[in-house]
Amino acid sequence: MEIRFGTDGWRAIIADQFTFHNVRLVSQAIADMLTSDSEGRPTDGSPSVAVGYDVRFLSDRFAAEASAVLAANGVNVYLASAPCPTPVLAHAVRQIGASGGIMITASHNPPEFNGLKWKDGTGGPGPKGQTRRIETHLERNVREARAPRHLKWRPGKEDYPGGDGTGFIRRFDPMPEYVAHIRNLVDMDSIARWKPRVLVDPMHGAGCGLLQGLLHDIGLKADEIHGRPDSLLGGLCPEPIARNLHDLSCGVVRGHYDVGLALDGDGDRIGAVDEAGQFVDPHRIFSLALLHLVENKGQRGAVVKTVSTTQMINRICKEWDLPVYETPVGFNHICEIMRSEDVLICGEESGGITIRGHVPDGDGILMALMLLEIMAAHKSPLGQLVKRLADRFGPLYYERRDVAMEVPCGKAELVRRLMDEMPQVLGGVAVSHGSSTDGAKLCLSDGSWLLIRPSGTEPVLRIYAEAPSSSQVEALLSEGLSLVQNHLGIRIHSAVARAVEGA
Repeated sequence: MEIRFGTDGWRAIIADQFTFHNVRLVSQAIADMLTSDSEGRPTDGSPSVAVGYDVRFLSDRFAAEASAVLAANGVNVYLASAPCPTPVLAHAVRQIGASGGIMITASHNPPEFNGLKWKDGTGGPGPKGQTRRIETHLERNVREARAPRHLKWRPGKEDYPGGDGTGFIRRFDPMPEYVAHIRNLVDMDSIARWKPRVLVDPMHGAGCGLLQGLLHDIGLKADEIHGRPDSLLGGLCPEPIARNLHDLSCGVVRGHYDVGLALDGDGDRIGAVDEAGQFVDPHRIFSLALLHLVENKGQRGAVVKTVSTTQMINRICKEWDLPVYETPVGFNHICEIMRSEDVLICGEESGGITIRGHVPDGDGILMALMLLEIMAAHKSPLGQLVKRLADRFGPLYYERRDVAMEVPCGKAELVRRLMDEMPQVLGGVAVSHGSSTDGAKLCLSDGSWLLIRPSGTEPVLRIYAEAPSSSQVEALLSEGLSLVQNHLGIRIHSAVARAVEGA
């Protein structure tokens, strides 16, 4: 058995590796990390942890088990009284002043998965130093056959009072504080005056009813599809990408809605469709939000994006003379910069985006409301805003291809070989420079780019490309595949493409 924290926690298939026993082991390792210093010496004080969970199968039970282990180790626990989105739990960590947070969720993974996200005291993903310490404690406990401490407590109406070396377990509702905070970040009055008709798709996840309720509160017509919380997520993969939003797209067109807004399974990612049912990807949502903050709200600050995110962000930052930072994939890397710089907005291609004044983690609910605020500010439909963006900063098309493969070397060696084999020309355009921030990224003289990076969690190579036309994107992806196959000797089993999407 090997339990590793990836870019956003630990995920596994329920009843395979994601079991009550393993959740107890991980929770014990977290408790050990919180109650000892980096040298393993006991620390003074009483750490506290906020624990939340989504609607997946047994998530509430896994959360209760984690709470019982933490409290048995002297950690005070604030356990959510009902399922909640990850951003709600993240905000609760900050609002309570907790040492960290545990969120039981597998986010956008298929229904057979569950997972555990660790948040630090800021509400953001735990930094590498913390997750490494958790893994170290976990490995030691397994090696030395140390059983997790565990309270004989089961969730019910009664909290656990604590005492005699144990922490308390208190049930709490994190939603009201989160909702009040969100309303202060977004101009809800302008949205109410504009009166858009909105169709929401929470994908049977933890966001069911939340966004719709916020819009109903200001008198808007807002309907939901896939709005019933379902432990099996309706059999859907709750990732708000084009191929999963067919029902939302058709619903918007049939119902004559102004916009469709989608959340992933735990509410930290956003997807959207415009009034014509066309998918609007996170690259464009991120770009529109950045432009809105600087042009309409007069705000300034640094911008952080991952290596796989659109070059349009760089173009906007250049026009407004804003510093832009590029990080490896994963919000944990973005958070490292947010801890040291005055960051205005940050995000990644998967749909996790956040802004200054909010938790340092993606929030699909916040970004959905911001998108409505942007439309209200311009009094324009989303499709028109996307067209203006392309007219002003140039059209950009984007695609990712996932390639099942057999890699004859480790990740670092693969990246080194890719950089060594870097061609001078791709798709008839000169390669201006390369970057190994995360994988091998080849940047072309016309602003196009190709990124090849191994997945950190599965035997898959991800090939990304962005260019001014869809045909150029296809050419770059083909050359990237050829580079992998012919120059590196990697055997390709299959390639699955994500639909070409403008950014």
